Amino acid sequence: MCRTNSIFMRTALIFAAGAAATLLPMIAHRAHAQTFPTKPVRLVVPTPAGSSVDIAARVIAEGLRERMAQLVLVENKPGAGGTIAAAEVARAAPDGHHLFAGFNGPLATAPFLFRALPYKPLSDFAPVVATVSQPHVLAVSAVHPARTLAEFVADVKGKPGLYNYASVGNASASHLAMELFKSQAGLGLTHVPYSGGPAATQALLAGDAQALFAAYANVKELAAAGRLKVLGLVEAARSRGLPDVPTFAEQGVRGVQAPLFNGIVAPAGTPPAVVAKLNRDIREVLAEARVRGRLFAAGMEVIGGTPEELSALMRAEAARWEPVIKRLVLRVD
Repeated sequence: MCRTNSIFMRTALIFAAGAAATLLPMIAHRAHAQTFPTKPVRLVVPTPAGSSVDIAARVIAEGLRERMAQLVLVENKPGAGGTIAAAEVARAAPDGHHLFAGFNGPLATAPFLFRALPYKPLSDFAPVVATVSQPHVLAVSAVHPARTLAEFVADVKGKPGLYNYASVGNASASHLAMELFKSQAGLGLTHVPYSGGPAATQALLAGDAQALFAAYANVKELAAAGRLKVLGLVEAARSRGLPDVPTFAEQGVRGVQAPLFNGIVAPAGTPPAVVAKLNRDIREVLAEARVRGRLFAAGMEVIGGTPEELSALMRAEAARWEPVIKRLVLRVD
């Protein structure tokens, strides 16, 4: 063999080896996606059963079971504003079989509130899909004298230090929204955190707290039954599901917005092909008319979208709340 041909053969072999090294992980990821899931999928929910996050997660899990022909097990692990569950999933095997059904707090704002958070939302998770948004409302007991936001503000100012407010947990949007409202309106209310929407709502009904910011899904039935009053919406515009409830801005309280979103993420390092399959399957579930109807009836709107869009939403929420949290000097540990 001449020297030129020998050099050519060595070059070709080197090129082939390099191409194989590049293609093998791609083939492995594609094969993984084709066989995934190979065992039950855990969908960890950081709030109690019956909470708005739990309701959405269970509707989605039901649809995924049909598509995956595999069990999708919903596990409720409330505590520490959702960060206990988030940290557990962040440390789990990145194979697509461990998912976290999160919301604003553990997915965006927790790093600014907890000094020793055991995970980083933007680097320790692979975003999969934004699932639903939820109207975020201020609720008071039906026996509270206020019928409007202005009357509530006047009542609280007339009784400084007398009222408590419930939240669905430290570092939650429920907590942050009220602290921002207190700052803007000059109110004195004492924070009493609970372990989720159901417990916080019961505190409101029992008179242990006089106000609560909550996802509408958590108070919808009680409001319809006349046991709670909804005084306003902390969103940029009125909600399709609550056309008669005015926003805070419409009632003269500006600068208080705290929109709610839920999203599903996997541990960082989950193969992109598996993330793509999960995204596709969940979006197909959310696109079903019966699913959208069930979620809307519970007070939720479907979001959907790509993993990149959930990542952008998480980053935008973090950027929006970081200066507010620093200005209000809020910490929960």
